[in-house]
Amino acid sequence: MLVDSHCHLDYLQKDGDLEEVVARARRAGVTRMVTICTKLSEFEQVKAIAARYDDVACSVGVHPHEAGAEGVATPEPLIERAQDPLVVGIGETGLDYFYEHSPRAAQALSFRAHIQAARSTGLPLIVHARDADDDTVALLREEHAENGPFPGVIHCFTAGPGLARAALELGLYISLAGIVTFKKAEELRRTVAEVPLDRLLVETDSPYLAPTPNRGKRNEPAFVVHTAAKLAEIKGVSADELAAVTSENFFRLFDKVERPAAA
Repeated sequence: MLVDSHCHLDYLQKDGDLEEVVARARRAGVTRMVTICTKLSEFEQVKAIAARYDDVACSVGVHPHEAGAEGVATPEPLIERAQDPLVVGIGETGLDYFYEHSPRAAQALSFRAHIQAARSTGLPLIVHARDADDDTVALLREEHAENGPFPGVIHCFTAGPGLARAALELGLYISLAGIVTFKKAEELRRTVAEVPLDRLLVETDSPYLAPTPNRGKRNEPAFVVHTAAKLAEIKGVSADELAAVTSENFFRLFDKVERPAAA
């Protein structure tokens, strides 16, 4: 059993083969998928996909790329939508200084509102961090110290040990996507080797970042098996143990998601 803790099925839907995508994921042993919201204006479309499949849940949030146009200044719009039974997480949110499609101040304001929503609802915060490690750590620590803890995960983790240590200290989880399989990702693998197994998740972030051996292709939830296999190798455990542990970690963090019935 595997879980794809972060994918974008609404993007895959545009290719017209979502039924086949979900079917392939199921055949690969993926029992749950969380499709991630990046714009409030598209939340209903994301939620409709989750409603269509009993093994798919969704989040509500505004990606840092969209924070300038659609960022939230207060948590209420997120909290309201998070009451829906299909919503199991808050985000994705965070800071992205690589592209800077939105002003940094707008990203930070929206990020803080998402943290407040996660704290209020108890749903996990789904954090995007790219080329913004120091500011991400500072903001997370400040919110934690001043306003209290909140559950969450650094998704598609590609940063160094500083962000990893800070996330773990704050009680957050770390999720790995296909980049960990790339030939040039040795530094990332060294960082991941130091992360406790009980704090790791796996994801695809599909349709992006397809893992080796599918690099360069459109990514999809079925491909999470390759990321999981690499992670098992890094941690020195069997593929079955890695799948069991990361799935258990997922259900512990995303505790609004119903577990599959026992076989």
